[in-house]
Amino acid sequence: MAAPSAQSSGQTPLMDLNEPAGHISAAMVTSQTISADEVALYDRQIRLWGMEAQARMRNAKVLIISMRALANEVAKNLVLAGIGSLTVMDPEVVEADDFGAQFFISEEHIGMNRAEAAAPAIQRLNPRVPVHIDTGRPEDKPSQFYQQFDLVIPTDLGLDVLLNINAATREAGRPFYAASTYGLYGFIFADLLKHEFVVKRVKSNRATELKSESRTRKVTGARETKEGDTIWEFVTKEEVYVPLSSALSSQIDKTWRPRKRKAVPAVLPGVLALLKFEQSTKHWPDIDNKEDVAGFTSLITEVNEELGLPDGHISSEFIRSFLSNASAELSPVAAVLGGILAQDAINVLAKMEQPVQNILVFDGAISAAPILVLALQDDA
Repeated sequence: MAAPSAQSSGQTPLMDLNEPAGHISAAMVTSQTISADEVALYDRQIRLWGMEAQARMRNAKVLIISMRALANEVAKNLVLAGIGSLTVMDPEVVEADDFGAQFFISEEHIGMNRAEAAAPAIQRLNPRVPVHIDTGRPEDKPSQFYQQFDLVIPTDLGLDVLLNINAATREAGRPFYAASTYGLYGFIFADLLKHEFVVKRVKSNRATELKSESRTRKVTGARETKEGDTIWEFVTKEEVYVPLSSALSSQIDKTWRPRKRKAVPAVLPGVLALLKFEQSTKHWPDIDNKEDVAGFTSLITEVNEELGLPDGHISSEFIRSFLSNASAELSPVAAVLGGILAQDAINVLAKMEQPVQNILVFDGAISAAPILVLALQDDA
């Protein structure tokens, strides 16, 4: 999507959410309607998903936590799509290592807070979307803090922080994504609570039944309309999600046959083992540290078994590749995973199309991004 023109709109001032509320309240006021020039600006996507969906986007407030390469891509896509406002949170400062895959910062920002450094460049992408800054730590925020947002997206964080944020967003009743990249690999996890969405499709000869489609999804309604000679059906569905804490203790679908289990990518146990390794050791594993490699190998084997995946599913070659990538940021991977996450977030905000349920794992070595369900299930 091309960056919107700023000719008819002045630059929106950046705001630090650590300031008193009175300093930012006026800037946070947004119109509840879409103006004529906005209709022209976002014409292509309005034609794609309709005025009502764009209006939901127009009034949506999104929080992105930790401004690294993946968050750069997500922020770019959401701002260009015309969300209501974006808040970027990061307590860390810019270091030389940040220049490898990030594009909102430069050498002049070294030593500056990452959110403050990135925000002006994000703002220039679309001056119509207010960009707010928060330099605080997410683990210090109460659940009430998250109630002001329609979507919370922490990226590239450790497991304890992710669990803390997810517990707070659950308490606040707000949808949550977590995502990270590890060199060629990465993941997206979604906890959208109970999410209702609409799928538009050509009406078939069979009537749509209001019933469960899976253990997490059910059809709750259907209506139709005629456009020319085509009859379209708008099917309303509901997905029920689990928190990250529950997903971590869940297995792959127990009804799957061995052949299907073998097809589950090793990236899934790799990601979960990596998160748990960092949680217990407070550092990411070093491929050159024999103790780290042995510890991670033991942990990924344990996680593989807990998931219900077959013995021998994890090769030593994969472990070496995964650990070699664990601390790297690659622009192409961040672009692909960030694009997927941003598009899913747009669909969720617009209440259109099937969202991720509930974990997507990305393997850049083979260009695969399967979606798997990790949720508690009845004994099979």
